[in-house]
Amino acid sequence: MSKKTHKTSVGGQALIEGVMMRGPKGMATAVRKPDGEILTEYHEQKRLADKNKIFAFPLVRGIVAFVESMLTGYKVLMYSAEVSGMEDIEEAEMSKFEKWLTDKLGDKLMGIITGIASVLGFALAFYLFAVMPTQLFGLINAHTAANLEPFQGLFEGILKILIFVTYMLLVSQMKDIRRVFQYHGAEHKSICCYEKGQELTVENVKKCTRFHPRCGTSFMFVMLILSIAVMSLVSFVVPSEFKHGKLMMVWVLLKILMVPIIMGLGYEFIRYAGRHDNVLVKILSAPGLWMQRITTKEPDDAIIEVGIASLKAVITENPEDDEIK
Repeated sequence: MSKKTHKTSVGGQALIEGVMMRGPKGMATAVRKPDGEILTEYHEQKRLADKNKIFAFPLVRGIVAFVESMLTGYKVLMYSAEVSGMEDIEEAEMSKFEKWLTDKLGDKLMGIITGIASVLGFALAFYLFAVMPTQLFGLINAHTAANLEPFQGLFEGILKILIFVTYMLLVSQMKDIRRVFQYHGAEHKSICCYEKGQELTVENVKKCTRFHPRCGTSFMFVMLILSIAVMSLVSFVVPSEFKHGKLMMVWVLLKILMVPIIMGLGYEFIRYAGRHDNVLVKILSAPGLWMQRITTKEPDDAIIEVGIASLKAVITENPEDDEIK
């Protein structure tokens, strides 16, 4: 294999005891089964951009890609839980009452639980990231002699970053999540090894960095940073009466409406970062790369083997064919 460094569009996602990769040859998963075998399978990938060119336009493609990645990510995550035997473990640990409910309601029970969890999760995220920052700013601004309104976008953006970092720090302490983060590290290290033009072996992958600028963690951080810039500008043209008190929800709704624009800008930057290595990219990528110290962990050899298997399934024999054109 050539020793030339390659800028590729290969990317992936950590799963339960596995890794999903997307590359020139499609999408594939590699999952460690309970018997120790690595099961590698291809998965059908339908992209809206292939059906209609409008979904491939700049800014639009970022929104579409995010929604598609969320839906696909959930499907392969559930698939990995089944293959890895996680569902069997959970079933064995169920209480008698839980087993009775499952026997009586079956799939309906899981649908109900999933639905309730989704609604509660969305409501909590909506409050933490859209409502609470505005409420806290209003409270602080009301009890401060100086007028802080010109800094509302900055205040709310910094608070959202603090909430995001705190949440990730807390969940990273969970044993199961920490193991998923190890697979996240294996995904990054395998891609890094390939982009450096080195042979995909456990020893070579171990030497590579687990931090990558095209990571979803970096994307989230870029979005948070962009939201500070965008909402700070918007804050200057929105009358104060629409940002506090009874009309506060107008400002909250406006922030939600701006999310697709921020998402589109963030996606374009991540694409740009995958092709360039200049000062701007390094500055905007730095917070996301730092955050990956939390969301990725150093994998062991067995986990690295899974990362390599998933990557080999989606790349061509000639690395130059996989380069971003």
